[in-house]
Amino acid sequence: MAKIRRLSIARLKLPAALKRGGAAAAKKSAAAGAAKRGAGAKAAAKKAVKTAVTKAVTKSAKPVAKKATAMAVAKPVVKKRATKSSQPTPIAAPATAPLAVAPRSDGGRLSQMASGLTGSEILKIAAEIRAQMAAGATICNLTVGDFDSKQFPIPEFLRDAITAAIANGETNYPPSDGVLPLRQSLQRFYASELGLDYPIEGILVTGGARPAIYGTYRSLVDPGDAVVYPVPSWNNNHYCHQLGALERPVVCSAEQSFLPTRALLQEAIRGARLLSLNSPLNPTGTAFSAEVLGEICDMVLEENGRRGPGERPLYVMYDQVYWMLTFGGVKHVTPVGLRPEMRPYTLFVDGLSKPFSATGLRVGWCVGPTDVIRSMSNMLGHVGAWAPRAEQIASAQLLDRPDVIREFHAVSKQAEQQRLETLHGGMAALKAAGLPVDALAPAGAIYLTARFALMGKQAPDGTTLRTNEEIRRYLLNAAGCAIVPFQAFGSKQDDGWFRMSIGAVSLADIDAMFPRLDAALRALR
Repeated sequence: MAKIRRLSIARLKLPAALKRGGAAAAKKSAAAGAAKRGAGAKAAAKKAVKTAVTKAVTKSAKPVAKKATAMAVAKPVVKKRATKSSQPTPIAAPATAPLAVAPRSDGGRLSQMASGLTGSEILKIAAEIRAQMAAGATICNLTVGDFDSKQFPIPEFLRDAITAAIANGETNYPPSDGVLPLRQSLQRFYASELGLDYPIEGILVTGGARPAIYGTYRSLVDPGDAVVYPVPSWNNNHYCHQLGALERPVVCSAEQSFLPTRALLQEAIRGARLLSLNSPLNPTGTAFSAEVLGEICDMVLEENGRRGPGERPLYVMYDQVYWMLTFGGVKHVTPVGLRPEMRPYTLFVDGLSKPFSATGLRVGWCVGPTDVIRSMSNMLGHVGAWAPRAEQIASAQLLDRPDVIREFHAVSKQAEQQRLETLHGGMAALKAAGLPVDALAPAGAIYLTARFALMGKQAPDGTTLRTNEEIRRYLLNAAGCAIVPFQAFGSKQDDGWFRMSIGAVSLADIDAMFPRLDAALRALR
């Protein structure tokens, strides 16, 4: 019997809940059977204990399962002989100090990145304008960088090609890097129009230009890496926030057409990971000259030449989504076209949206070094940021038809240029009349840069205008002129600079606005 006791349930490594339950009955049953067979039946007794324990565990498992699971963390298994008077002593879990998190307005419901990320300032203003116009207000809407399809329809060729592609069943998932016909078409298009020769592996199709920008950031920039970008510029501050990058904004002025120069960037790019450039520039509609961009490229090459074998290179993201929309003899230039040595360090961001008034079709692309493009394709493939298949098929056909493109631009670019020149002429007339306004001559894109130097002016209701936001609201309410302050493009200065976008207005809308604007400006004291 002593040996039987050594085989008792208390010595088996079972959860405490089982020891206190069915396992106790197993011990009593096994011991009683062994006693009847005498001391000589040790082997049989051992077998009986094992069999009884197995049955008891099976019988007890279901009613105890939930309780045992609930106790699994709070009461781990205790290696101690169970008795009537003793209970297992729980082992306390090791103490873990909570992470220090700054108080947040969301109550901790969101990630720190999401809770600190603000929405698009431009879209917020545009939504306000749409609501007022729907309520009957007369407004010249110069806010969002989009196109009214009544003013600027997409090419008929593109529309018909999309319809045909859908009819032909091109409605399933496209490859994550884009359908091959479009990538091949882009390869030919860049070679013929820009003089840039890239392999198919260096071309990635995305759902508009935004995923290409995000993909560039995500593929190259780690938290804490420095990103250099000019101010004003579009959304670089928000992309830096999303990645936890170290922002190095470089403030540019009207004297440089709000474009960065080598002198302005020289110190900021030291040790940086990414330099973000855009030409023609959103929000100003100004464009790089070959001389200025060439000097910036030389600076980048020199910086990478200084870095040691263990240091990562400085890349340039060159957003050229407006490159087909240049005016007044302005010629678009590229880093690789000016300095072929820039090829390993340059990522081109581009798309169908702006040059073909096709913002809703969501066809964009990124062109660059094959290793970076491959990584970006893998990353964006998990996001599902590809362009619709039918639109890709149709875009491939469009880009292979330079005659169709020339015919379309002969009409659309003329309409865009007329609106920009009308805006610029109207602002120049107000300035000539002695009113405190100014504007830069448009060079490209669909934007005019205008200044309303109204700081300290008093409105008829006695309100003193002190900020760009107060100026914006005054011009909206007093003149029906809806514009976007440079604060929406990263600027911290209340200096009266605004973006005017012509994509959603007619020439009649612009002409009708200027008398209201003239009266509103003259009403200030």
